Amino acid sequence: MKSATKSTRSEANPKRGYTIQAVVRAASILNAFQSTSEVLDLRVVAARVGLHKATTFRLLETLVETHLLERAGKRGYRCCVQLARNKRYRIGYGSQTSLLPFTGAVSDGLVVAANNANIDLLVLNNALSPRTALQNADAFVSEKVDLVIDSQINVGIAAQIAVKFAAARIPFIAIDIPHPGAIYFGADNYKAGRMAGRHLAKWAAKNWKSGPEQIILLGVDAAGPLLNARLSGVLDGIHEMNPSAHRIPTHHYDTKGGQFEATLDVVRRHIRRRAPERALIGAVNDSTALAALQAFREAGLERCCAIAGQDGSLAAREELRRRSSRLICSVAYFPETYGERLIRLALDVLKHKPVAPAVFVEHELLTPQNVDKIYPNDTWMKSAPESI
Repeated sequence: MKSATKSTRSEANPKRGYTIQAVVRAASILNAFQSTSEVLDLRVVAARVGLHKATTFRLLETLVETHLLERAGKRGYRCCVQLARNKRYRIGYGSQTSLLPFTGAVSDGLVVAANNANIDLLVLNNALSPRTALQNADAFVSEKVDLVIDSQINVGIAAQIAVKFAAARIPFIAIDIPHPGAIYFGADNYKAGRMAGRHLAKWAAKNWKSGPEQIILLGVDAAGPLLNARLSGVLDGIHEMNPSAHRIPTHHYDTKGGQFEATLDVVRRHIRRRAPERALIGAVNDSTALAALQAFREAGLERCCAIAGQDGSLAAREELRRRSSRLICSVAYFPETYGERLIRLALDVLKHKPVAPAVFVEHELLTPQNVDKIYPNDTWMKSAPESI
């Protein structure tokens, strides 16, 4: 009886005395590259394979000499062979909308990153609609995708979407709006808002001797308190730098999903009713910030406002470069980097690697003084001919 047990164990876990560890390590280096277009440096490769940097460097250079890898730039490496993967993953992506530049940049980057990683990406548009987002969740379940990356702002249906994916045992990543059971990826909303609020207060102290006489906050109420935490951060940042600002009248408006036209109407009405003289404006995104700026310009009152946006979009960066513009800052979220980071996170989840419950993006405050330094290629991108 004992010998039978030993035999069974031996068959289940056979000794692999013929395995050459150097080859195993070399194979792990090759498998660290998700596609032949991905360029990795020594630090990233060492982290992915879990080897010491010195060992990883020797393996990388050996693979370069044998033409399985090639050097890319001064410090990068690129895989020269297309490896057969065990499985081609299929990921569902629910885009928030096609109307906002920010989500467009996220979607474009995600499509490219999925293609580079040899992933099938099923893209559906949530269209800022709770009903459509629920229908799309059902579609992802029906299609039996391996994972979902969802970008929808209606916090009221977050639990319903979570239940659908949990019942189907589909892991999912929620962008910018946390959902029950999802891995969160996106902004540190309060921190980003506070950065903008502090800058608004400093600007007002420097440029308005009498200080601001009103504060306008432009939010997205459907997204709940988490997205509007940007506005809480703006207000706290202003109060931190100017304690007397607690006495300044504050006006909060919903912008129907952060859309330009809805915001334009809201701010036009506010200007007619309140006749602002020195208004600090904290906007939930750059679309609402630029809409507020247009409303003040139309009324001939641009000098009566100072506006802080969120996203660091191309349109906002162009506005920051305009002399004397009253868009005085925008907090950058770098949506052009989301795609690669989301796909890398999704692959870690699918391969059952440990992941953090929340992954925050880094933020930087863009101003007229530093926008060219942080985004030096904007002029080139604008002048480059469009591909056919």
